Amino acid sequence: MAVGQAVDDRVRLDDAILSASQITKVYPGTVALDHVNFNVYHGKVNVLVGENGAGKSTLMKILAGVEQATAGQLIVDGQEVGIRSPHDAARYGIGIIYQELDLFPNLNVSENIFMAREMTTRWGTIKHRAQEAFTRNLLARLEQPIDPRTHVSDLRVGQQQIVEIAKALAEDVRILIMDEPTSALSATEVSILFRIIHELKSAGVSIIYISHRLEEVLEIGDYITVLRDGHLAAEAPIETVTLPWIVEKMVGHSPTRQLDGREHQFGSEILRVEGMTLPRHGGGFVVDHITFSIRAGEILGIYGLMGAGRTELLECLIGLHPEATGKILLDNRPVRGNSIAERIRAGLMLIPEDRQRAGLVQTMSVAHNMTLASLQNYLRWFFLSNRRELQNVQRLIRDLAVKVSGPQQPVTSLSGGNQQKVVVGKALLTAPRVLLMDEPTRGIDVAAKDEIFQIMSQLAQQGLAVLFVSTELQEVLRMSDRILVMSKGRITGGFDRSEATEEALVEASAVAHGPASTGGDDRATN
Repeated sequence: MAVGQAVDDRVRLDDAILSASQITKVYPGTVALDHVNFNVYHGKVNVLVGENGAGKSTLMKILAGVEQATAGQLIVDGQEVGIRSPHDAARYGIGIIYQELDLFPNLNVSENIFMAREMTTRWGTIKHRAQEAFTRNLLARLEQPIDPRTHVSDLRVGQQQIVEIAKALAEDVRILIMDEPTSALSATEVSILFRIIHELKSAGVSIIYISHRLEEVLEIGDYITVLRDGHLAAEAPIETVTLPWIVEKMVGHSPTRQLDGREHQFGSEILRVEGMTLPRHGGGFVVDHITFSIRAGEILGIYGLMGAGRTELLECLIGLHPEATGKILLDNRPVRGNSIAERIRAGLMLIPEDRQRAGLVQTMSVAHNMTLASLQNYLRWFFLSNRRELQNVQRLIRDLAVKVSGPQQPVTSLSGGNQQKVVVGKALLTAPRVLLMDEPTRGIDVAAKDEIFQIMSQLAQQGLAVLFVSTELQEVLRMSDRILVMSKGRITGGFDRSEATEEALVEASAVAHGPASTGGDDRATN
Protein backbone atom coordinates (compact mmCIF):
# COMPACT_ATOMS: atom_id res chain seq x y z
CA MET A 1 0.00 0.00 0.00
CA ALA A 2 1.23 3.47 -0.78
CA VAL A 3 1.65 5.97 2.03
CA GLY A 4 -1.56 7.95 2.39
CA GLN A 5 -3.59 5.33 0.45
CA ALA A 6 -3.75 2.55 3.03
CA VAL A 7 -7.28 2.43 4.46
CA ASP A 8 -8.52 -1.17 4.80
CA ASP A 9 -11.79 -1.80 2.90
CA ARG A 10 -13.29 -3.41 6.00
CA VAL A 11 -13.11 -0.14 7.99
CA ARG A 12 -16.66 1.23 8.30
CA LEU A 13 -16.36 4.93 7.60
CA ASP A 14 -20.04 5.57 8.32
CA ASP A 15 -19.47 4.65 12.00
CA ALA A 16 -16.97 7.47 12.52
CA ILE A 17 -18.00 9.93 15.21
CA LEU A 18 -15.03 12.16 14.32
CA SER A 19 -13.00 12.39 11.13
CA ALA A 20 -9.88 14.40 10.42
CA SER A 21 -9.76 14.89 6.66
CA GLN A 22 -6.64 15.85 4.69
CA ILE A 23 -5.01 17.45 7.76
CA THR A 24 -1.79 19.32 7.05
CA LYS A 25 0.34 21.04 9.67
CA VAL A 26 3.39 23.06 8.67
CA TYR A 27 5.94 24.41 11.14
CA PRO A 28 8.90 26.60 10.10
CA GLY A 29 11.30 24.24 8.35
CA THR A 30 9.20 21.08 8.65
CA VAL A 31 5.90 19.50 7.61
CA ALA A 32 4.57 17.64 10.65
CA LEU A 33 1.42 16.31 8.95
CA ASP A 34 0.86 15.97 5.21
CA HIS A 35 -2.77 15.42 4.11
CA VAL A 36 -3.51 12.91 6.87
CA ASN A 37 -6.90 11.21 7.27
CA PHE A 38 -7.87 9.84 10.69
CA ASN A 39 -11.18 8.32 11.79
CA VAL A 40 -12.53 7.80 15.29
CA TYR A 41 -15.21 5.09 15.48
CA HIS A 42 -18.09 5.29 17.95
CA GLY A 43 -17.66 3.29 21.16
CA LYS A 44 -14.35 1.80 20.02
CA VAL A 45 -10.69 1.99 20.99
CA ASN A 46 -9.06 3.72 18.04
CA VAL A 47 -5.33 3.03 18.26
CA LEU A 48 -2.83 5.46 16.75
CA VAL A 49 0.80 4.35 16.41
CA GLY A 50 3.95 5.56 14.70
CA GLU A 51 7.58 6.30 15.36
CA ASN A 52 8.57 9.37 17.33
CA GLY A 53 8.19 12.36 15.03
CA ALA A 54 5.53 10.62 12.90
CA GLY A 55 2.99 13.32 13.81
CA LYS A 56 0.80 11.54 16.39
CA SER A 57 0.99 14.16 19.13
CA THR A 58 0.60 17.00 16.61
CA LEU A 59 -2.59 15.44 15.27
CA MET A 60 -3.96 14.97 18.79
CA LYS A 61 -3.18 18.59 19.69
CA ILE A 62 -5.21 19.65 16.65
CA LEU A 63 -8.16 17.50 17.74
CA ALA A 64 -7.87 18.90 21.29
CA GLY A 65 -7.75 22.52 20.07
CA VAL A 66 -4.22 23.19 21.31
CA GLU A 67 -2.92 23.56 17.73
CA GLN A 68 -4.72 24.54 14.53
CA ALA A 69 -4.22 22.73 11.24
CA THR A 70 -2.63 24.60 8.35
CA ALA A 71 -5.17 22.91 6.07
CA GLY A 72 -7.84 20.24 6.24
CA GLN A 73 -11.22 19.61 7.89
CA LEU A 74 -12.49 18.28 11.21
CA ILE A 75 -15.89 16.56 11.05
CA VAL A 76 -17.91 15.67 14.16
CA ASP A 77 -21.20 13.78 13.81
CA GLY A 78 -21.11 14.39 10.05
CA GLN A 79 -20.75 18.18 10.37
CA GLU A 80 -17.61 20.21 9.72
CA VAL A 81 -16.54 22.02 12.90
CA GLY A 82 -13.93 24.57 13.91
CA ILE A 83 -11.86 23.56 16.96
CA ARG A 84 -9.65 26.53 17.75
CA SER A 85 -9.16 26.09 21.49
CA PRO A 86 -9.46 23.45 24.24
CA HIS A 87 -12.78 25.07 25.19
CA ASP A 88 -14.05 24.38 21.65
CA ALA A 89 -12.91 20.75 21.95
CA ALA A 90 -14.69 20.42 25.32
CA ARG A 91 -17.94 21.69 23.74
CA TYR A 92 -17.77 18.77 21.31
CA GLY A 93 -17.00 16.33 24.14
CA ILE A 94 -13.29 15.86 23.37
CA GLY A 95 -10.94 15.33 26.32
CA ILE A 96 -7.25 14.44 26.41
CA ILE A 97 -4.72 12.76 28.70
CA TYR A 98 -1.35 14.16 27.65
CA GLN A 99 1.80 12.03 27.44
CA GLU A 100 3.72 14.80 29.18
CA LEU A 101 1.93 15.43 32.46
CA ASP A 102 -0.16 18.60 32.50
CA LEU A 103 -0.51 19.13 36.25
CA PHE A 104 0.09 21.94 38.74
CA PRO A 105 2.69 20.56 41.20
CA ASN A 106 1.96 23.24 43.84
CA LEU A 107 -1.73 22.25 44.05
CA ASN A 108 -3.23 19.14 45.57
CA VAL A 109 -4.80 16.25 43.67
CA SER A 110 -8.38 17.46 44.08
CA GLU A 111 -7.51 21.01 42.98
CA ASN A 112 -5.82 19.65 39.85
CA ILE A 113 -8.80 17.49 38.91
CA PHE A 114 -11.21 20.43 39.24
CA MET A 115 -8.95 23.10 37.74
CA ALA A 116 -11.00 25.63 35.73
CA ARG A 117 -14.28 23.90 36.58
CA GLU A 118 -14.41 24.19 40.36
CA MET A 119 -17.49 23.34 42.43
CA THR A 120 -18.65 26.64 43.91
CA THR A 121 -21.30 27.96 46.25
CA ARG A 122 -23.75 30.65 45.19
CA TRP A 123 -21.35 33.16 46.75
CA GLY A 124 -18.51 32.00 44.49
CA THR A 125 -16.43 30.16 47.11
CA ILE A 126 -14.98 26.73 46.30
CA LYS A 127 -16.56 23.63 47.82
CA HIS A 128 -13.28 21.96 48.78
CA ARG A 129 -14.89 19.13 50.78
CA ALA A 130 -17.25 18.23 47.94
CA GLN A 131 -14.37 18.23 45.45
CA GLU A 132 -12.27 16.06 47.75
CA ALA A 133 -15.13 13.58 48.25
CA PHE A 134 -15.66 13.31 44.47
CA THR A 135 -11.91 12.87 43.94
CA ARG A 136 -11.69 10.20 46.63
CA ASN A 137 -14.44 8.19 44.95
CA LEU A 138 -12.82 8.60 41.54
CA LEU A 139 -9.44 7.40 42.85
CA ALA A 140 -11.17 4.48 44.54
CA ARG A 141 -12.59 3.53 41.13
CA LEU A 142 -8.98 3.48 39.90
CA GLU A 143 -8.01 1.48 43.02
CA GLN A 144 -5.52 4.13 44.10
CA PRO A 145 -5.11 4.99 47.82
CA ILE A 146 -4.04 8.58 47.11
CA ASP A 147 -5.21 11.31 49.51
CA PRO A 148 -7.02 14.02 47.48
CA ARG A 149 -5.26 16.64 49.62
CA THR A 150 -1.77 15.43 48.69
CA HIS A 151 0.26 17.92 46.67
CA VAL A 152 1.05 16.62 43.17
CA SER A 153 4.74 17.49 43.69
CA ASP A 154 4.84 14.83 46.43
CA LEU A 155 3.65 12.06 44.08
CA ARG A 156 5.83 9.78 42.01
CA VAL A 157 5.51 9.93 38.21
CA GLY A 158 3.28 6.85 38.08
CA GLN A 159 0.88 8.36 40.64
CA GLN A 160 0.85 11.65 38.72
CA GLN A 161 -0.13 9.66 35.61
CA ILE A 162 -3.06 8.23 37.59
CA VAL A 163 -4.12 11.79 38.51
CA GLU A 164 -4.03 12.76 34.82
CA ILE A 165 -6.28 9.83 34.01
CA ALA A 166 -8.62 10.71 36.88
CA LYS A 167 -8.80 14.32 35.69
CA ALA A 168 -9.95 13.18 32.25
CA LEU A 169 -12.47 10.69 33.66
CA ALA A 170 -13.99 13.44 35.82
CA GLU A 171 -15.19 15.23 32.69
CA ASP A 172 -18.23 14.23 30.63
CA VAL A 173 -16.44 13.31 27.40
CA ARG A 174 -17.64 11.57 24.26
CA ILE A 175 -14.15 11.21 22.78
CA LEU A 176 -11.19 10.61 25.11
CA ILE A 177 -7.64 10.91 23.80
CA MET A 178 -5.10 8.83 25.76
CA ASP A 179 -1.52 9.71 24.78
CA GLU A 180 0.78 7.05 26.28
CA PRO A 181 -1.44 6.58 29.36
CA THR A 182 0.45 3.52 30.64
CA SER A 183 4.03 4.75 30.16
CA ALA A 184 4.57 5.19 33.91
CA LEU A 185 2.13 2.58 35.24
CA SER A 186 2.79 -0.81 36.80
CA ALA A 187 1.25 -3.98 35.37
CA THR A 188 -1.49 -3.92 38.03
CA GLU A 189 -2.33 -0.29 37.27
CA VAL A 190 -2.44 -1.07 33.53
CA SER A 191 -4.98 -3.83 34.11
CA ILE A 192 -7.14 -1.43 36.13
CA LEU A 193 -6.95 1.17 33.36
CA PHE A 194 -7.98 -1.43 30.77
CA ARG A 195 -11.01 -2.29 32.89
CA ILE A 196 -11.96 1.40 32.99
CA ILE A 197 -11.54 1.62 29.19
CA HIS A 198 -13.95 -1.30 28.72
CA GLU A 199 -16.45 0.47 31.00
CA LEU A 200 -16.14 3.67 28.95
CA LYS A 201 -16.66 1.74 25.70
CA SER A 202 -19.81 0.17 27.15
CA ALA A 203 -21.06 3.68 27.93
CA GLY A 204 -20.52 4.72 24.28
CA VAL A 205 -17.30 6.70 24.79
CA SER A 206 -14.85 6.61 21.88
CA ILE A 207 -11.18 6.22 22.85
CA ILE A 208 -8.17 7.41 20.87
CA TYR A 209 -5.30 5.33 22.27
CA ILE A 210 -1.64 6.12 21.56
CA SER A 211 1.04 3.74 22.81
CA HIS A 212 4.49 2.46 21.92
CA ARG A 213 3.74 -0.81 23.73
CA LEU A 214 2.55 -2.73 20.68
CA GLU A 215 1.48 -5.89 22.54
CA GLU A 216 -0.75 -3.63 24.64
CA VAL A 217 -2.22 -2.11 21.47
CA LEU A 218 -3.20 -5.52 20.13
CA GLU A 219 -4.88 -6.35 23.44
CA ILE A 220 -6.98 -3.22 23.91
CA GLY A 221 -7.59 -1.85 20.40
CA ASP A 222 -10.51 -2.18 17.96
CA TYR A 223 -9.11 -0.17 15.03
CA ILE A 224 -5.54 0.86 14.29
CA THR A 225 -4.12 3.78 12.30
CA VAL A 226 -0.40 3.99 11.54
CA LEU A 227 1.41 7.24 10.78
CA ARG A 228 4.87 7.41 9.21
CA ASP A 229 6.83 10.61 8.66
CA GLY A 230 3.70 12.76 8.81
CA HIS A 231 1.71 10.61 6.38
CA LEU A 232 -1.04 8.03 6.78
CA ALA A 233 0.63 4.63 6.35
CA ALA A 234 -2.28 2.29 7.10
CA GLU A 235 -5.65 1.86 8.80
CA ALA A 236 -7.33 -1.46 9.58
CA PRO A 237 -9.48 -3.35 12.12
CA ILE A 238 -7.20 -4.65 14.88
CA GLU A 239 -8.26 -8.28 14.42
CA THR A 240 -6.81 -8.27 10.90
CA VAL A 241 -3.29 -7.16 11.86
CA THR A 242 -0.22 -8.70 13.51
CA LEU A 243 2.72 -7.28 15.43
CA PRO A 244 5.15 -7.62 12.48
CA TRP A 245 2.58 -5.87 10.23
CA ILE A 246 2.38 -2.92 12.62
CA VAL A 247 6.18 -2.58 12.87
CA GLU A 248 6.56 -2.82 9.09
CA LYS A 249 3.98 -0.06 8.54
CA MET A 250 5.66 2.11 11.19
CA VAL A 251 9.25 1.86 9.94
CA GLY A 252 8.67 1.08 6.25
CA HIS A 253 10.32 -2.35 6.26
CA SER A 254 10.08 -5.72 7.99
CA PRO A 255 11.09 -5.74 11.66
CA THR A 256 14.71 -6.61 12.33
CA ARG A 257 15.94 -9.21 14.74
CA GLN A 258 16.24 -8.05 18.33
CA LEU A 259 19.60 -7.15 19.74
CA ASP A 260 21.56 -10.23 20.78
CA GLY A 261 23.45 -10.60 24.00
CA ARG A 262 26.78 -8.87 24.09
CA GLU A 263 29.89 -11.03 24.22
CA HIS A 264 32.65 -8.96 25.80
CA GLN A 265 34.88 -9.00 28.83
CA PHE A 266 34.09 -6.90 31.87
CA GLY A 267 36.71 -4.75 33.52
CA SER A 268 37.40 -4.36 37.20
CA GLU A 269 34.86 -3.10 39.71
CA ILE A 270 34.16 0.55 38.93
CA LEU A 271 31.35 1.38 41.37
CA ARG A 272 30.57 -0.02 44.82
CA VAL A 273 27.64 1.12 46.93
CA GLU A 274 27.57 0.08 50.59
CA GLY A 275 24.64 0.51 52.96
CA MET A 276 22.78 3.14 50.91
CA THR A 277 19.83 4.30 53.00
CA LEU A 278 17.13 6.93 52.48
CA PRO A 279 14.81 7.55 55.46
CA ARG A 280 11.08 7.75 54.86
CA HIS A 281 9.07 10.60 56.33
CA GLY A 282 7.15 9.13 59.23
CA GLY A 283 9.54 6.22 59.77
CA GLY A 284 11.14 3.38 57.89
CA PHE A 285 13.22 3.59 54.73
CA VAL A 286 12.51 4.29 51.06
CA VAL A 287 15.96 2.85 50.27
CA ASP A 288 16.81 0.26 52.92
CA HIS A 289 20.55 -0.43 53.36
CA ILE A 290 21.34 -1.30 49.73
CA THR A 291 24.73 -2.76 48.84
CA PHE A 292 25.86 -3.71 45.34
CA SER A 293 28.66 -3.20 42.83
CA ILE A 294 29.06 -2.90 39.06
CA ARG A 295 32.04 -3.50 36.82
CA ALA A 296 33.38 -1.51 33.89
CA GLY A 297 31.58 -2.58 30.72
CA GLU A 298 28.68 -4.13 32.62
CA ILE A 299 25.00 -3.33 32.17
CA LEU A 300 23.21 -3.85 35.49
CA GLY A 301 19.41 -3.81 35.33
CA ILE A 302 17.16 -3.03 38.27
CA TYR A 303 13.63 -4.38 38.21
CA GLY A 304 10.80 -3.86 40.67
CA LEU A 305 7.22 -2.74 41.04
CA MET A 306 6.09 0.83 41.59
CA GLY A 307 7.20 2.01 45.03
CA ALA A 308 10.08 -0.45 45.25
CA GLY A 309 12.61 2.38 45.68
CA ARG A 310 14.38 2.02 42.32
CA THR A 311 14.14 5.67 41.28
CA GLU A 312 15.04 6.85 44.79
CA LEU A 313 18.18 4.68 44.72
CA LEU A 314 19.42 6.38 41.55
CA GLU A 315 18.51 9.79 43.01
CA CYS A 316 20.60 8.98 46.09
CA LEU A 317 23.57 8.07 43.91
CA ILE A 318 23.41 11.34 41.97
CA GLY A 319 23.11 13.44 45.15
CA LEU A 320 19.46 14.48 44.92
CA HIS A 321 18.81 13.43 48.54
CA PRO A 322 21.46 14.91 50.86
CA GLU A 323 19.81 13.15 53.81
CA ALA A 324 20.74 9.75 52.33
CA THR A 325 23.52 7.81 54.03
CA GLY A 326 25.90 5.16 52.80
CA LYS A 327 29.25 4.82 51.07
CA ILE A 328 29.90 5.27 47.35
CA LEU A 329 33.26 4.19 45.91
CA LEU A 330 34.49 4.82 42.36
CA ASP A 331 37.60 2.81 41.48
CA ASN A 332 37.88 1.92 45.19
CA ARG A 333 38.05 5.59 46.16
CA PRO A 334 35.29 7.22 48.25
CA VAL A 335 33.20 9.76 46.36
CA ARG A 336 33.51 13.09 48.15
CA GLY A 337 30.72 15.66 48.19
CA ASN A 338 26.97 15.25 48.25
CA SER A 339 25.88 17.79 45.64
CA ILE A 340 24.72 16.83 42.16
CA ALA A 341 27.51 18.87 40.55
CA GLU A 342 30.13 17.05 42.63
CA ARG A 343 28.70 13.65 41.72
CA ILE A 344 28.75 14.58 38.02
CA ARG A 345 32.38 15.67 38.28
CA ALA A 346 33.19 12.38 40.00
CA GLY A 347 31.85 10.47 36.99
CA LEU A 348 28.20 9.74 37.76
CA MET A 349 25.37 10.98 35.54
CA LEU A 350 21.61 10.43 35.71
CA ILE A 351 19.05 10.23 32.92
CA PRO A 352 15.89 10.92 34.97
CA GLU A 353 12.51 9.22 34.62
CA ASP A 354 10.67 12.55 34.15
CA ARG A 355 12.44 14.12 31.19
CA GLN A 356 10.05 17.08 31.00
CA ARG A 357 10.71 18.43 34.48
CA ALA A 358 13.99 16.90 35.56
CA GLY A 359 15.79 16.36 32.25
CA LEU A 360 15.12 19.42 30.08
CA VAL A 361 14.66 23.17 30.17
CA GLN A 362 11.72 23.62 27.83
CA THR A 363 12.49 27.25 26.96
CA MET A 364 15.98 26.41 25.68
CA SER A 365 17.22 25.02 22.38
CA VAL A 366 18.37 21.47 21.67
CA ALA A 367 22.01 22.62 21.72
CA HIS A 368 21.77 24.49 25.01
CA ASN A 369 19.96 21.58 26.66
CA MET A 370 22.62 19.12 25.53
CA THR A 371 25.50 21.18 26.91
CA LEU A 372 23.79 22.36 30.09
CA ALA A 373 25.54 19.83 32.36
CA SER A 374 28.98 20.12 30.74
CA LEU A 375 29.49 23.84 30.10
CA GLN A 376 32.78 23.84 32.02
CA ASN A 377 34.26 21.68 29.24
CA TYR A 378 33.82 24.53 26.75
CA LEU A 379 35.23 27.38 28.83
CA ARG A 380 38.21 29.31 27.47
CA TRP A 381 39.13 31.79 30.17
CA PHE A 382 35.86 33.65 30.67
CA PHE A 383 34.26 32.66 27.35
CA LEU A 384 32.54 29.63 25.88
CA SER A 385 33.99 27.93 22.83
CA ASN A 386 30.86 28.01 20.69
CA ARG A 387 32.54 26.21 17.82
CA ARG A 388 33.59 23.19 19.91
CA GLU A 389 30.23 23.16 21.66
CA LEU A 390 28.38 23.13 18.32
CA GLN A 391 30.63 20.37 16.93
CA ASN A 392 29.85 18.06 19.85
CA VAL A 393 26.13 18.82 19.69
CA GLN A 394 25.98 18.11 15.95
CA ARG A 395 27.90 14.86 16.46
CA LEU A 396 25.42 13.66 19.08
CA ILE A 397 22.41 14.73 17.01
CA ARG A 398 23.82 12.56 14.23
CA ASP A 399 24.85 9.62 16.45
CA LEU A 400 21.55 9.55 18.34
CA ALA A 401 19.46 10.14 15.19
CA VAL A 402 17.59 13.09 16.72
CA LYS A 403 14.95 14.33 14.29
CA VAL A 404 15.55 18.06 14.40
CA SER A 405 15.84 20.86 11.82
CA GLY A 406 18.94 22.24 13.56
CA PRO A 407 20.70 22.55 16.94
CA GLN A 408 18.92 25.82 17.69
CA GLN A 409 15.42 24.35 17.37
CA PRO A 410 13.47 24.72 20.65
CA VAL A 411 13.48 21.40 22.51
CA THR A 412 9.79 21.82 23.37
CA SER A 413 8.90 21.40 19.68
CA LEU A 414 10.36 17.88 19.52
CA SER A 415 8.42 14.67 20.00
CA GLY A 416 8.75 12.84 23.31
CA GLY A 417 11.20 10.30 21.94
CA ASN A 418 13.46 12.91 20.41
CA GLN A 419 13.41 14.88 23.66
CA GLN A 420 14.58 11.73 25.42
CA LYS A 421 17.48 11.45 22.98
CA VAL A 422 18.47 15.03 23.86
CA VAL A 423 18.55 14.04 27.54
CA VAL A 424 20.79 11.06 26.67
CA GLY A 425 23.04 13.38 24.69
CA LYS A 426 23.32 15.78 27.63
CA ALA A 427 24.41 12.89 29.84
CA LEU A 428 27.02 11.64 27.38
CA LEU A 429 28.62 15.09 27.08
CA THR A 430 29.58 14.91 30.76
CA ALA A 431 31.83 11.92 29.91
CA PRO A 432 30.45 9.73 32.71
CA ARG A 433 32.15 6.65 34.16
CA VAL A 434 28.81 5.32 35.41
CA LEU A 435 25.59 6.12 33.56
CA LEU A 436 22.38 5.92 35.62
CA MET A 437 19.33 5.45 33.37
CA ASP A 438 15.86 5.63 34.94
CA GLU A 439 13.23 4.24 32.52
CA PRO A 440 15.30 5.33 29.47
CA THR A 441 12.73 4.05 26.95
CA ARG A 442 9.60 5.54 28.52
CA GLY A 443 7.48 7.02 25.72
CA ILE A 444 9.85 5.88 22.96
CA ASP A 445 8.82 3.92 19.88
CA VAL A 446 10.10 0.53 18.73
CA ALA A 447 12.83 1.85 16.43
CA ALA A 448 14.02 4.46 18.95
CA LYS A 449 14.19 1.79 21.68
CA ASP A 450 16.53 -0.26 19.51
CA GLU A 451 18.69 2.83 19.01
CA ILE A 452 18.84 3.46 22.76
CA PHE A 453 19.72 -0.19 23.36
CA GLN A 454 22.47 -0.03 20.74
CA ILE A 455 23.86 3.08 22.44
CA MET A 456 23.81 1.32 25.83
CA SER A 457 25.68 -1.66 24.36
CA GLN A 458 28.26 0.54 22.64
CA LEU A 459 28.89 2.50 25.83
CA ALA A 460 29.35 -0.73 27.78
CA GLN A 461 31.81 -2.02 25.17
CA GLN A 462 33.74 1.23 25.58
CA GLY A 463 34.12 0.49 29.30
CA LEU A 464 31.28 2.49 30.88
CA ALA A 465 29.21 0.95 33.64
CA VAL A 466 25.48 1.27 32.89
CA LEU A 467 22.92 1.01 35.69
CA PHE A 468 19.37 1.15 34.36
CA VAL A 469 15.88 0.88 35.82
CA SER A 470 12.93 -0.46 33.86
CA THR A 471 9.44 -1.74 34.61
CA GLU A 472 9.53 -3.67 31.31
CA LEU A 473 10.53 -7.27 32.01
CA GLN A 474 11.56 -7.93 28.41
CA GLU A 475 13.82 -4.88 28.38
CA VAL A 476 15.57 -5.91 31.58
CA LEU A 477 16.04 -9.49 30.40
CA ARG A 478 17.20 -8.38 26.97
CA MET A 479 19.73 -5.77 27.98
CA SER A 480 21.14 -6.75 31.36
CA ASP A 481 24.34 -8.65 32.04
CA ARG A 482 23.09 -8.94 35.61
CA ILE A 483 19.76 -8.06 37.25
CA LEU A 484 18.89 -6.86 40.75
CA VAL A 485 15.27 -6.96 41.91
CA MET A 486 13.99 -4.47 44.49
CA SER A 487 10.92 -4.61 46.71
CA LYS A 488 9.98 -2.16 49.47
CA GLY A 489 13.37 -0.48 49.36
CA ARG A 490 15.50 -3.61 49.56
CA ILE A 491 17.27 -5.91 47.12
CA THR A 492 15.28 -9.15 47.12
CA GLY A 493 16.95 -10.92 44.23
CA GLY A 494 20.11 -10.93 42.14
CA PHE A 495 20.46 -12.88 38.89
CA ASP A 496 23.11 -13.40 36.24
CA ARG A 497 21.93 -13.14 32.64
CA SER A 498 22.01 -16.90 32.15
CA GLU A 499 19.68 -17.68 35.07
CA ALA A 500 17.22 -14.77 34.91
CA THR A 501 13.64 -15.58 33.90
CA GLU A 502 10.39 -13.61 33.93
CA GLU A 503 9.02 -15.89 36.62
CA ALA A 504 12.05 -15.46 38.87
CA LEU A 505 12.01 -11.66 38.56
CA VAL A 506 8.28 -11.38 39.24
CA GLU A 507 8.56 -13.69 42.25
CA ALA A 508 11.46 -11.67 43.70
CA SER A 509 9.62 -8.38 43.12
CA ALA A 510 6.75 -9.58 45.30
CA VAL A 511 8.99 -10.40 48.27
CA ALA A 512 8.48 -7.99 51.18
CA HIS A 513 11.76 -8.78 52.96
CA GLY A 514 14.49 -11.33 52.85
CA PRO A 515 18.07 -11.93 51.77
CA ALA A 516 19.06 -11.31 48.18
CA SER A 517 19.93 -14.03 45.75
CA THR A 518 23.31 -12.82 44.52
CA GLY A 519 23.61 -14.84 41.35
CA GLY A 520 26.66 -16.71 42.58
CA ASP A 521 28.80 -13.87 43.93
CA ASP A 522 28.82 -11.11 46.53
CA ARG A 523 28.08 -8.18 44.24
CA ALA A 524 24.53 -7.71 45.60
CA THR A 525 23.82 -8.03 49.27
CA ASN A 526 21.50 -6.67 51.91
